[in-house]
Amino acid sequence: EVLQNHVLEAKVFHTEYGTGVAILTRAYRFSLTTNIDDLKLRRMPEVPGLQKPPSCWAVLSQDRVTIVLLAVDQDLYLLDNTSCSVVVSELQWPVVGSRVEKLCEFNSTIRSPPKQMVWCMRPRSRQRAVVVAWDRQLMVAGNSTEFVLDEDSYLVPEVDGVRILSRTSHEFLHEIPEASQEIFKIASMAPGALLLEAQKEYEKESQKADEYLREIKDQKLLPEAVSQCIEAAGYEHEPDTQKSLLRAASFGKCFIDKFPPESFVRMCQDLRVLNAIRDYQIGIPLTFTQYKRLTIEVLLDRLVLRRLYPLAIRICEYLRLSEIQGVSRILAHWACYKVQQKDKSDEEVAHAINQKLGDTPGISYSEIAARAYDCGRTELAIKLLEYEPRSGEQVPLLLKMKRSKLALSKAIESGDTDLVYTVVLHLKNELNRGTFFMTLQNQPVALSLYRQFCKHQERETLKDLYNQDDNHQELGNFHVHSSYS
Repeated sequence: EVLQNHVLEAKVFHTEYGTGVAILTRAYRFSLTTNIDDLKLRRMPEVPGLQKPPSCWAVLSQDRVTIVLLAVDQDLYLLDNTSCSVVVSELQWPVVGSRVEKLCEFNSTIRSPPKQMVWCMRPRSRQRAVVVAWDRQLMVAGNSTEFVLDEDSYLVPEVDGVRILSRTSHEFLHEIPEASQEIFKIASMAPGALLLEAQKEYEKESQKADEYLREIKDQKLLPEAVSQCIEAAGYEHEPDTQKSLLRAASFGKCFIDKFPPESFVRMCQDLRVLNAIRDYQIGIPLTFTQYKRLTIEVLLDRLVLRRLYPLAIRICEYLRLSEIQGVSRILAHWACYKVQQKDKSDEEVAHAINQKLGDTPGISYSEIAARAYDCGRTELAIKLLEYEPRSGEQVPLLLKMKRSKLALSKAIESGDTDLVYTVVLHLKNELNRGTFFMTLQNQPVALSLYRQFCKHQERETLKDLYNQDDNHQELGNFHVHSSYS
């Protein structure tokens, strides 16, 4: 049906099974799959009397059940696996017996329909807000917070807020974290706020620093004050503010016996990474919450996909990630990209890759050679295989490239009889009988092993080998043995 009616609109959503896609066709029918890696399109029930596209629709997934919610004029419908039910009708909200409960009603006092509505996650309160956008106005439904926009913008929901993108600016709307609010609100007496003031007064060489510290210590809240400053530093985007908070935390640590340094060190590392990727030349403005949810491995993958190899390697070295997880993996990606460059000779590319990679643990030259072969650079692939120390990785690729004789030489050099047998049997199937025998004549080790194979598996082939070699003595022995069998 999708192929016949074509796709009118599609939406990506996330479930416990993976990333899903919902499709609206030109026949105004919905189909969806909950996992694009295991693509099984499921057609949803038909909406009665639907003759035009819905004004808006969304995919909801909860408790392993995925449903489609759509609005047509003033009616709201819910599609599940088996039925289409009316949630809201023109006369009643909600319809009696529906599975939807109205939590609140919000009047924007704006007569024109909004251009966009998105969820805004609020990590601190673990609640959601709805952000509504018009041409030059933004409103958070529920608390009547309004923002005036300088130009047309587009909203992108995130796990901890909403990105506001326009032609010239990139802003982020989010709930203020509790640690930041406690420290920076006006006339705050929170331990973190007092510690920050104490550190500032200490830099001024003022005795007020001692007064602030005594006030915190008398309440036995100095460890909490340090933790607040460390946590708040993570949510700040300005490096100067980050440094100010971390200096305050470091100042407070000096007056605590055996304060565990791990949280402070980890925050310094995380902020250094975040500040590096937030640079305008890199352009990955992650928040601290997003960074932690994303994990460093996924961030490195994103840098690699953008071909920001030097930065990715510096991050790995700075965080002291293992070679296999970090630098080796990135260098392998770099090498696979390098072989696709056609402006340099095979010799230059192979030498450059070997100079950069050397004997780095976790690097597989055979994988890089396979990428070169896929790009149509067979000679480069062969040169790269020269650096592969494992013959078991060299030989299969050489056979795939139809370099069987070279594969045979490599197999013999390895001393692995199983590998030699693999190549010999491949040659037997690939070449005609005469050429096959002549090839073995030039490789005594392979010929000897093949004779052993024939003695147990192909007696008649063994006779042909003796005939070709004019080995009359062995031929006579063969006939004698055959007469007794």
